[in-house]
Amino acid sequence: MKVSDILRVKGNTLYTASPDEPLARAVELMAEKDIGSLVVMHHGDLVGMLTFREVIQSVVKNGNAIGTILVRTAMDDHPLTCTAETELDEVRRMMLLQHARYLPVMDKKMLMGVISFYDVAKAVVDSQNFENKMLKAYIRDWPAGDEASSG
Repeated sequence: MKVSDILRVKGNTLYTASPDEPLARAVELMAEKDIGSLVVMHHGDLVGMLTFREVIQSVVKNGNAIGTILVRTAMDDHPLTCTAETELDEVRRMMLLQHARYLPVMDKKMLMGVISFYDVAKAVVDSQNFENKMLKAYIRDWPAGDEASSG
């Protein structure tokens, strides 16, 4: 299974922020849309990722207040990325090693989407459920006389 399979099911709604907008506005959007990350774009290019992890770190660093912090100050300016062709096993490995909960999906410099740890976990569970159903159907339909001839 590849990242493209997750994106196909997930859809293509993306929420973005500008590096020069107030962090408070970005946090409001994240809360309003019930999302854990924003892709930070500048002139059509990915320049960072803002997740609640970066927000919390910035707020604590600023004396427990958002104040006038800009997204640029809080964002991860070197986010881990993948492509639509990246295999799911590789994405799982990358996310676990880097403690990344969100990965922008890139096609060269073009942003194709964002996948989350939740998206990956759901895809794995759905795939395993499908395989289990197929195996159970196969076993249930196994012809009765085949056990003797296979030995």
